[in-house]
Amino acid sequence: MNPDVVVVGAGPVGLLLAAELSLSGVSVAVLERLTEQNQALKAGGISGRSTQLLARRGLAARIAEESAKYGEGFASFARERAASGVDGRPRARFGGHFAGLPLNAESSLEIPPPAVLPQQALERLLGAWVAELGVPVLTGHEITGLTQDADGVTVHARTGGGVKTIRCAYLAGCDGGRSTVRKLAGFAFPGTDPLTTGYQATLTLDPAVPLPTGWHVTGRGLYAHGPKPGRILTVEFAGPPADRDAPVTRAELQDALRRVSDTDVVVTAVDSAARFTDNTRQAATYRTGRVLLAGDAAHVHPPFGGQGLNTGLQDAANLGWKLAAAVRGWAPDGLLDSYTAERHPVAERVLENTRAQIAIMRPDPHSRAMRALFAQLLEADVTLTELLGARLQGLDIRYGVSPWPHPLTGRYLPDLAGLAETPRPILADRTGSTEVRAVADGWSDRVDLRRLPETPGVTALLLRPDGYVAWATDGTPDTTSLREALSTWFGKPR
Repeated sequence: MNPDVVVVGAGPVGLLLAAELSLSGVSVAVLERLTEQNQALKAGGISGRSTQLLARRGLAARIAEESAKYGEGFASFARERAASGVDGRPRARFGGHFAGLPLNAESSLEIPPPAVLPQQALERLLGAWVAELGVPVLTGHEITGLTQDADGVTVHARTGGGVKTIRCAYLAGCDGGRSTVRKLAGFAFPGTDPLTTGYQATLTLDPAVPLPTGWHVTGRGLYAHGPKPGRILTVEFAGPPADRDAPVTRAELQDALRRVSDTDVVVTAVDSAARFTDNTRQAATYRTGRVLLAGDAAHVHPPFGGQGLNTGLQDAANLGWKLAAAVRGWAPDGLLDSYTAERHPVAERVLENTRAQIAIMRPDPHSRAMRALFAQLLEADVTLTELLGARLQGLDIRYGVSPWPHPLTGRYLPDLAGLAETPRPILADRTGSTEVRAVADGWSDRVDLRRLPETPGVTALLLRPDGYVAWATDGTPDTTSLREALSTWFGKPR
């Protein structure tokens, strides 16, 4: 087996990347170290932008069906929270939180509906999809070495049957925050060391000692109960854990909850639990030769705001079509490097805002004063709320400075009829121009020509496979700039 691309890691990011490559006609294999799914508590849902991305691939019905299995607990929690406030402030409609401070209910920010979908459920959903696409996912394959040259990468993996050697054109590391691929390929991974110990868990509490729901700041740190009954999060500022990998015990969780909540809460059972810290790091580049990184392999940070999984899924969408273009030989110069150029700043901002959240979570008087001021700003300044909400949801992303100015260029295009559920680039035109059709013919082997639905302020646009606009116009299409955009993003014409 010598596929075009080997993806290491069968989590949601690796599976989505494998699907993107397969849909673009690239042979791909996924190698996964584990033989069974990791059941440690992880993300509890995906953002509206991620649901839009997966809907473009025809997965909307599956997501809705799977999400319905988990939504009632969240719905009952939301109804309970609607009746009262946190820190004396009114409850906000769901738009995320910043360091436990809910965003202003009066915000006019349009947030696409998220999906209540635990990470393991999303992983199973994507795994079934990848299997339908015929992509092999090889479990029990632990990467032990790699070498690359001008023509490809040689990968060595330890399996139950011995060491296996696989040759591929490109290798993608989607193997998590402790990525073996990142270490073996020599990526620099600078950042800041942890100051905290945190726990996430789903557990059962003795009702005789109730634990209030919502986010609560205390003298030792903070804790959250929700967004469904029995799901808790704690953060303490006494340094990192002595052994992050040791099993999390019921007694350990109970002690942490009692310390931070200053109650005699009793934990009677634990369904799932995990430790985390505020270790915050980012690969200096996402590409070294023919080895690339995506998801937690490229960036790690604390889980506040649920940004990690969604950032990784968007990494995969951005990388997939570009890597496929490189494999198939039509990628213009610089296309694959634009993956780092576009996605590195996005994760950099995620790291920045999670560090800022840590800063206003700390229990010292100066940080608490800053937190109080920040809470007042959130309540009073709608513009600031919209800024933070857009950042947490990834709605404010605009890629690059385009030589073809239009308000949509570089931005995500909301789903339009006829322009979704395809992994191929789309040239959408409402003018019916014969000149546009003639230009499009040169790229018809890789770009679909579609009719643009009536859209205010735009008469034609070029849509990338990840849903972002590469070129747009609000008048008669300029075929010169259109040719330039097609060549820049999708290579030379036939």
